[in-house]
Amino acid sequence: MNTQSLALVGFGPDGWGKLLLLAAGLTLAAAVCSFALGSLLGTVGAALKLAPNHALRWIGTFYTTLFRGIPEILVVYLFYFGGSLALTHLMHLAGFPGFFSLPSFVIGVVAIALVSGAYQTEAFRSAYCRLERGQIEAGKACGMSSTVLLRRIIAPQTLRFALPALGNIWQSVLKETALLSIIGLVELLRQSTIASGATRQPLLFYGVAALVYLIMGQTTALGIRAVEKRFSRCWGR
Repeated sequence: MNTQSLALVGFGPDGWGKLLLLAAGLTLAAAVCSFALGSLLGTVGAALKLAPNHALRWIGTFYTTLFRGIPEILVVYLFYFGGSLALTHLMHLAGFPGFFSLPSFVIGVVAIALVSGAYQTEAFRSAYCRLERGQIEAGKACGMSSTVLLRRIIAPQTLRFALPALGNIWQSVLKETALLSIIGLVELLRQSTIASGATRQPLLFYGVAALVYLIMGQTTALGIRAVEKRFSRCWGR
């Protein structure tokens, strides 16, 4: 990388470093919010699929089948453009002309979270099925309430078994944030596209974006592996 290239990706007056850094922060924020919301949806989805009621199990199965079977980019399109059209129609009925678009960050997070939640549902469900029923029965025999049983036995061990799958899902969520560039969110890929168009240096900026994605992914992967080791020490192999 020559001096001119370093200046373009630097933080000087002609550099794009600050904008790229802000875009990377927005990418990470979108990924964290999407994964967190997806975890909530995954918990609910797993509870539905494990419920004794057939109707509840059907709802859980329908959710996972739907959002695991539709391409993520199509989900983003449907929620952003479909939601914006619906909002515009409602505003027209209320007497407000013009086009009204939904906030791209919020809609993008919701769209990715719905897909992530479908995969996390299966991760939590599979992890729960691995629990030793003897421990749950022993907890009940000791007089543990359902809340205490969930907090001390079920939730920690379910999370322990689910962590490897959740780590893979997190990596997918982080990369899927690049899809939000199509709805106008200036995240890392979008900012790299803007910079490459302005400077006519696409290889440079897309290469920097790839490196930043790799760094974020590997850094968070190390954190997830550290949590896995901690859970293994606490609960045994």
